[in-house]
Amino acid sequence: MRALLAADFERFRDELPRDFPAYIRDAYRIDLTARYLGQSLPHPIGKGSGQLSLNERQLEEDAAAGLAFVVLKTLIAQDATGVQSMAAWAVHETKMKVERRIVGESNRGWTVTWKGRGWDRSFDEYLALVRVGRDFTRAGELLVLPSVKYHLPRLGVPFVESEYRFTTAGLAEAWGEAPFLLEKDFSPTLAGDALAEDREQILRWLRETPELIRWSSPIETFVSLKLMNARFPEDFQHEMMLAAASADALVCFNRLFDVERGVAYGGTDLLERNLRVLGSFSRLGSAAGEALLPGLCGTGGIGSGRDVVAYAQAGCEAVQLHTFFQLPLDEYTARSGSRTQRALHQLLFHPHVGLIAELWRLEELGVVHRRGGDLHFLDLSHARHPG
Repeated sequence: MRALLAADFERFRDELPRDFPAYIRDAYRIDLTARYLGQSLPHPIGKGSGQLSLNERQLEEDAAAGLAFVVLKTLIAQDATGVQSMAAWAVHETKMKVERRIVGESNRGWTVTWKGRGWDRSFDEYLALVRVGRDFTRAGELLVLPSVKYHLPRLGVPFVESEYRFTTAGLAEAWGEAPFLLEKDFSPTLAGDALAEDREQILRWLRETPELIRWSSPIETFVSLKLMNARFPEDFQHEMMLAAASADALVCFNRLFDVERGVAYGGTDLLERNLRVLGSFSRLGSAAGEALLPGLCGTGGIGSGRDVVAYAQAGCEAVQLHTFFQLPLDEYTARSGSRTQRALHQLLFHPHVGLIAELWRLEELGVVHRRGGDLHFLDLSHARHPG
């Protein structure tokens, strides 16, 4: 089987099988079925919100590559008059800079920096993109969901409900049929803003926004919260997760914020912190109310199938990547195809640190066991989410 994996890694350098989850199931007896926001996915790898998901061409490319899901660029909410309380986040993108993060003499992995924040075009243009995503989703080619940044008030100040109602209703009507899936973005740049300097303020946002979004929608809506890495000790991330328990899913956790440079960053530091926080939360067990948590989706610093599995072992049922889809072409082993396809080839089929190889390693260690002759990706998070 290891010889087959090495041969497939070489053979698929030019093109992946069209239905690679089915191929992996048949050839390796591995079921990669994953889950996000209650939706079944053919495999666990999706694309996080950003400038790689802001037009139809990008969605077509990702669907052709076989990506499991895509979160659209984050929309900045508005009311019926076009006023945006979070207008400071509707900043035009500067050119992305893909670079290695070097701390002292240590290489801390790849990161992407840019000065832009959210969607800076019109609401109507975003609705048109949502309709395109809706069509991909209904055709079963690619799960697509929008991302939104809504008004976040200070303590004692009410939410601007008119902004929630207008934006959510517009998105839901563009989607058309229930269920409508939406990701509420707590941007990493928010961590560097004065708004996020108060712990109770953050916890209030997490407690109240899921229900406010559902209330604002004319159709049944499932809400995922993409949680930022707050600039507080790591145990505050646990408080954030528990405060957000009314959401339908949590994305853990958005990028770190470099106060001196004024930019968010990823890489190994982000990966290690996220896994450390999720791992320590898991050890708190049911005493911390863990059983009440929604489904988890991992994100941050993922550069191999081994990293995907590490998030799964920490309780995540799927993962979102961003930076790994933007590396220089010579960082991928694949010789052709889009960056999405090249990334999937490496994440899945790498004979040493790919997802298949890592599942085998855990099987040999007795961490995961076959059911009906197959290994199941979702079994890795079974302890946290037995359903």
